[in-house]
Amino acid sequence: MISPLANVSPKAKIGNNVTIEAFATVYEDVEIGDNTHVHPNAIIYPDTTIGSDCQIFPGALIGIVSQDLKYKGEKAKTTIGNNTIIREYVTVHKGTSDRMLTAIGNNCLVMAYAHVAHDCIIGDHVILANYVGLAGHVTIEDYSILEGYVAVQQFVTVGAHTFLAGTSKVRKNVPPYIRVAREPLQYIGVNSVGLSRRGFDKETINQIEDIYRLIFVRGHNTTKALELVEQEIPNSAVRKQIVEFIKNSADGIVKGI
Repeated sequence: MISPLANVSPKAKIGNNVTIEAFATVYEDVEIGDNTHVHPNAIIYPDTTIGSDCQIFPGALIGIVSQDLKYKGEKAKTTIGNNTIIREYVTVHKGTSDRMLTAIGNNCLVMAYAHVAHDCIIGDHVILANYVGLAGHVTIEDYSILEGYVAVQQFVTVGAHTFLAGTSKVRKNVPPYIRVAREPLQYIGVNSVGLSRRGFDKETINQIEDIYRLIFVRGHNTTKALELVEQEIPNSAVRKQIVEFIKNSADGIVKGI
């Protein structure tokens, strides 16, 4: 159902059973999937694709031109996956020439007043709590949870299955499977509760804890810690994921205990 008081471009592609309420605006070159609900006063800007079964709440701005002063009008895109919820007054800025894309994945929850800047890539099952701020070019991997008021610096990557405590200032990459807090931001443990809830077995969780004990607790520098991980920890998918993440973090990772 599209309200007669909504402003929907005839050039927008609207799926089946979509609700667009009064005073919402949908520009040209927008695609909205089946069963999605756009609430009053939400605005969907050009070059945006929204998946099926999404909720876009009042005042949200999706796909608006970025605040990057280097942006020259390139036809970058914004995408939002299926079954994702965008709450009140969230801002999602379209990409620039860096990635030409800002993307939020499937089954995500972006709470009120959060900001997702240009060229951010957010995976699936991610939660951004109220007032989270992502600067440009940030990557948030699957199943990460960022509590309220977390601020993430440009070009930082937050690994999968991480938990970032409220008001954290994130200046370095956050490796997968851990919890971080304090200022400056540091490792405070493995996200064992979250991993258990998502079906990780005890053996895998124990191995992750052993890996991070070498990396963050024993006092080794990063190079030595990774050498010990590869020598002492049996090879596995999680070991490979953690080691490759850290080796690819040219600007460093968060501090240890």
